[in-house]
Amino acid sequence: MHASYLKKVNNSFLYSLFLIQKLPIAWISGLKVAGVTKDSAKVNIKFKYLNKNPFKSMYFACQAMAAEMSTGLLALGCLDAQSEKVSMLVIDLNCSFTKKAIGTIQFVCEDGAKVKACIDEAVETGKGVVCVMQSKGFNEAGDCVSTFNINWTFKKK
Repeated sequence: MHASYLKKVNNSFLYSLFLIQKLPIAWISGLKVAGVTKDSAKVNIKFKYLNKNPFKSMYFACQAMAAEMSTGLLALGCLDAQSEKVSMLVIDLNCSFTKKAIGTIQFVCEDGAKVKACIDEAVETGKGVVCVMQSKGFNEAGDCVSTFNINWTFKKK
């Protein structure tokens, strides 16, 4: 993962510009990068009026956006360092919810090495490779409120 990529995604101003341009609904929902390294990514989302559900907690789709973002940031960082062109696409997602999501929820994905290995395999073989990445959402007390398993596919163009 290039230092220039890490600098961009860890800069809140540049990240906000990216969201406004490429993912406006994520910007409206309030996604914020809490930190990205080559091994992990953390994305915060705060419970507020625009992302609530009728049950007085965060709407599941907003949690899914934050979870997907934490996995996608790691994948994009690996692709940024890759000299070959590689396509990426979410092909499946499953999740479980264990607690109401209120307050600030931090989604953490620690699959940096895993996604790098999958992308390297896709480049070496020229075949599509599926990578199952996990992101867990934690409330301010440190309790896990949701777990997302996101299946990404990578293929050399």
